[in-house]
Amino acid sequence: MKFSKKNVLVTGGSRGIGAEICKVLAKMGLKVWINYRSNKQMAEDLKDEIEKDGGQAAILLFDATNEEEFVAAFKVICDSDGECGYLVNNAGITNDKLALRMKVQDFNQILTANLTSAFIGSREALKVMSKQRFGSVVNLSSIVGERGNMGQCNYAASKGGIISLTKSLALEGASRNVRFNAIAPGFISTEMTDTLKDEIKAEYTKNIPLGRFGTTTDVAYAVAYLLSDYASYITGEVLRVNGGLYM
Repeated sequence: MKFSKKNVLVTGGSRGIGAEICKVLAKMGLKVWINYRSNKQMAEDLKDEIEKDGGQAAILLFDATNEEEFVAAFKVICDSDGECGYLVNNAGITNDKLALRMKVQDFNQILTANLTSAFIGSREALKVMSKQRFGSVVNLSSIVGERGNMGQCNYAASKGGIISLTKSLALEGASRNVRFNAIAPGFISTEMTDTLKDEIKAEYTKNIPLGRFGTTTDVAYAVAYLLSDYASYITGEVLRVNGGLYM
């Protein structure tokens, strides 16, 4: 991949899909700023792994839902590197319940963690990148944000909101050469899906045209493409990484 800038911030970057995104982007030559909120050891282990493979990495402790902390993180990056070229808004959580049992607090918790955090990060990135007249942001949505899912109305709303947020920001950033795109993964093999029973996995797989769950690497390379100069004429788009489950 070809990149015009030299660094990237990945929120929720210490584990799962976020960690794989960090590793792939580091292998492609970007300095990766790994954001974590609670598990410092995982972030440090990932940083060590990236550096052993010849890449560059740094870790940043902040809560992506905290506006002041997110703003301060951009300042740390820009003071250190003189720029922030790319951002991946990956941080997010779930709290699944049927709507009849879901409290407003449960709903708002997920919107704040998934959608508000992406807004804060995207807004601050737009400020920095507008001055550079260059930048690229990828927001992590989900297949659930496009088609919904039982027991996940809060998660679906947050991930659907990310798609609308991305398209609106793409319009605002275009004149400044700042691109915003989204990735919508389907069923991806992670620690979360590894806990599913084999029969449940088999049932899900029946409905996936490609006949398998995706990997974190599948998602990471899609993110890398949208960030890169190879996607320089793509903005406001949603790239589905779901094996054909939703077209």
